[in-house]
Amino acid sequence: MILINLTIFIARILDVSLGTIRTILLVKGRKGSASLVAFVEITIWFFIVREALTLAGEHPWIVVAYAGGFTAGTYIGSFISEKYISGTLNVQVISAKSESLIRAIRDNNFAVSAVDVKGLEKDVKRVMLFIEINKKDLSCLRKIIKDIDEKAFVIVNESKLVQNGYFQRRI
Repeated sequence: MILINLTIFIARILDVSLGTIRTILLVKGRKGSASLVAFVEITIWFFIVREALTLAGEHPWIVVAYAGGFTAGTYIGSFISEKYISGTLNVQVISAKSESLIRAIRDNNFAVSAVDVKGLEKDVKRVMLFIEINKKDLSCLRKIIKDIDEKAFVIVNESKLVQNGYFQRRI
């Protein structure tokens, strides 16, 4: 019985992790890759659900293995997607400390565009910065922003498409 619980647990980790990756691939517009992942995911799911439903009435630990695998698969899938699925992020920053912030961002090899904006306090000059970065560079950029202006308003969105313009890569 330990072996079947372990099998269900590991299989759920696999299928849920694949489901997370499939969803991210779909959002990024990679329909073909997502479809292949979906086929493997649902095949694993089908066999494990059939086994779990057959045995769950006699062995309550099957439910724990099934739920635990789902939980662990969610965590592992998100970890895998963060580490291995590349992507770009659009970071918008509204700051009153524009000159020093722009200089620090550019000194760290990021490309940045700036637009003057007006906030609630009309007498305070604010700038909105637009920065397109690789996902892996977010923590570095956030540290730069926080070091210069910890009150900066920061918005981060995942970019689906980046076309033209100047996109500076981190070195």
